[in-house]
Amino acid sequence: MPSLSALWFRVRALVVAASFFVSGGVLSAQQNKTVWSPQEKPIVDQLQGLRKLDDRTRVEATRRLAMQIRQLPPVPHKLGLAGALANLSTEGDFGRDTLQEVTNTLAMALREQPARPEKDGGPNHHYMELASLVRYEHMKAESNDPQYTEAMAKLRAADEARQDADFTLTDLEGDSWHLQELHGKVVLVNFWATWCPPCRKEMPDLQALFDKYKGQGLIILSISDEEAAKVTPFIKQQNITYPIILDPGDKVHNLYQLEGVPNSFVYNRDGQLVAQAMDMRTRGQFEEMLAQAGLK
Repeated sequence: MPSLSALWFRVRALVVAASFFVSGGVLSAQQNKTVWSPQEKPIVDQLQGLRKLDDRTRVEATRRLAMQIRQLPPVPHKLGLAGALANLSTEGDFGRDTLQEVTNTLAMALREQPARPEKDGGPNHHYMELASLVRYEHMKAESNDPQYTEAMAKLRAADEARQDADFTLTDLEGDSWHLQELHGKVVLVNFWATWCPPCRKEMPDLQALFDKYKGQGLIILSISDEEAAKVTPFIKQQNITYPIILDPGDKVHNLYQLEGVPNSFVYNRDGQLVAQAMDMRTRGQFEEMLAQAGLK
């Protein structure tokens, strides 16, 4: 059972599970309680199967889904479907052109069906998703909605906090790690969970990168908010040797203002935050991030 904070993580970690849902344009009720139109149902079925596809087929399917959702009339669930696709489309590297089509679809759906602010008054999570695509995936999108402007401002503020972040946590071996004492090293801070499929998928690549670059000063701090009793056997099964750190109480998760896992942040040898990923990355994408910190 994931921790309390994990239950708040975005649908990207759960969206293809057996429950899919929509209410007021936001995914929020179980599929078997949702009445899908004949136009929507085939799209829902394809979204549920995306993670089962090999990467090459998934690229083609993602692009096709972006077009299919965009061509829907303003049906009640169009925005929810566009958001679900956007969540899934950053789980790896499916090409900038494909991701731009997904971004275009989400932006169009928001223009057609502007989403209400969240209950706390903050920008709707669909505007946050669009802003994330622009800021972190370097996609192009335009919106005149004040919620989009607020979403971009929230992301900038979060990045400033992550730049100044500091923490001291203990790994599974009992060793203590203090982020601000690691200057002179390239540090990749990775947040993950045992229950998260994209997290599990990127771990072998992180291990390969650790083996390749640890002699050049790379340190990977992989942080979970789960209990040691759950994390330890999982890590042994995966043959992971980079430090696995526990975050009881979610203090560091909250410090980084996370909305999902996996997330990764790369600091250069001067402690500057030079690259970040708000979802799963491939080995090639991680290589690009580390290159920004001087590792090649």
